[in-house]
Amino acid sequence: MAGRIAGKVALVTGAGSGIGQATAELFAEEGARVVVTDIDVAAAEAAATRIATRGGQALALELDATDEADWESVLDRVLAGWGRIDILVNNAGIASSAPLADSTLADFRRVIAVNLDSVFLGTQRGIRVMRGAGGGSIVNVASASGKRASAGAGAYCASKAAVVMLTKVAALEGAPHRVRVNAVLPAGVETPMWEKQPFFQALVKELGDVREAYAALAKTSPFARFATPREVAAAILMCASDESSYVTGAEILVDGGYTA
Repeated sequence: MAGRIAGKVALVTGAGSGIGQATAELFAEEGARVVVTDIDVAAAEAAATRIATRGGQALALELDATDEADWESVLDRVLAGWGRIDILVNNAGIASSAPLADSTLADFRRVIAVNLDSVFLGTQRGIRVMRGAGGGSIVNVASASGKRASAGAGAYCASKAAVVMLTKVAALEGAPHRVRVNAVLPAGVETPMWEKQPFFQALVKELGDVREAYAALAKTSPFARFATPREVAAAILMCASDESSYVTGAEILVDGGYTA
């Protein structure tokens, strides 16, 4: 089924690693021209180079997804060069791990800014661009943590729950303009974001191996494993493609049954 988004222009935030990188690579394999954005421009460039070496088309751009001026600059460059944006994936995000009683307001606001403000700005800009071009698809990467609470992850859970509701509002507002907006909600995924968390690093130190740490955490999943970034990217591709032409405002859980 190659070529499901052939000829489309897709912009992915946080595409320098993890789910974002896997999504950018899959999109390119399916025929899209991909704008690989990340606050870490070196990571974005490395991802774009990897796509190019496999025969895909990719443009790497630096983007702080919480910054309005950055969004305007990136969109201006993409529209000037490629003329349109058909697909936008708001993937940029960070995790946090601290009890509410021990968290600072600054820490809380940082998580909300990266995980929610970025989605607001991307979704807003995406609707503006797409409504004048006959429509498009926006996919927001939320989390199963927006459906099921975890102690020590207050800011993260709150931000991802808000992304789900923001997605539904945007879907209603985008529908008259043929702009579909959906949310993909992963649970545990093997990404650098997980591996940077203090509790994960402590578990690796205790067990002596990254794989063992993942296996220990995966016991909460009915599948007894974490997802791969590629598995989440496949769900994002479905939402982005015309295969989901009558799907908007949806919550697509990619959690191996975790919330069930």
